[in-house]
Amino acid sequence: MRYCQLVIGPAGSGKSTYCSNLARHCEDIKRPIRMLNLDPAAEYFDYSPEVDVRDLVSLDDVMEDEEVSFGPNGGLVFCMEFIVENLQWLDEQLGDYEDDYWAIDCPGQIELYTHLGVMRRLVDHLQHLNFRVCAVFLLDVQAITDAAKFIGSTLTSLSAMVQLEVPHVNVFTKLDLLDQEAKEELHSFFDVDPLHLSHQLKSTGFGSKFSSLNNALISVLDNYSMVQYYGLDMSDEDSIRDLTVMVDNAIQFGEDADVKDTYEDNFNDDDS
Repeated sequence: MRYCQLVIGPAGSGKSTYCSNLARHCEDIKRPIRMLNLDPAAEYFDYSPEVDVRDLVSLDDVMEDEEVSFGPNGGLVFCMEFIVENLQWLDEQLGDYEDDYWAIDCPGQIELYTHLGVMRRLVDHLQHLNFRVCAVFLLDVQAITDAAKFIGSTLTSLSAMVQLEVPHVNVFTKLDLLDQEAKEELHSFFDVDPLHLSHQLKSTGFGSKFSSLNNALISVLDNYSMVQYYGLDMSDEDSIRDLTVMVDNAIQFGEDADVKDTYEDNFNDDDS
């Protein structure tokens, strides 16, 4: 069995920063992890990817090609479609090693996860290669400065969950940028509470004008009851460790490992 974190989310949500901290954390605890950059538009990241998709196709090359004449958004979609049409290249880069654990740093174009089929095709292919895949959906903590932003972000997360159909961990990032009071206020958003959201929206002019629409959107979140969040503080090693354990549990990492039975050893020591 092989394992994979698919690190997804909007641009600026901290995906590359998370991958960098995850790589550093695993190095500190002497745990093997392999890093893959799947973003053809990446310019800089603070980790060394073992596999870099820009060796196959890059956004800059596509945009400079006068035959296609794509802009940034269309060019990125073209790159991702090119990748899934050339999955043999990816297979060669991933190799065929048992118990591999990969973190895949994905692009920040949100439609790749919510309604385009390209990432679903990639997930299906990884599962065909015997990977257990967990999507780690990152959202900037600024998305919850008000209820309207929170609802929009949560619906986006729910759409990605439905589209990809893999274990899914939703994460609020950049908690290290908040003061203690703001961190305490966050807990009301970690579990989606329809009454809390409705009350917040009613307190605004927008909420009273579009109350029927707001209640319909809130009911979608309440009826599915699938979205919960974990708060990630990059400055706190325990926070990174706890998130890693959460993802490991989602993909059952380590459950196939042999359990060392120390009872017999202790029994023999007592006899001697």
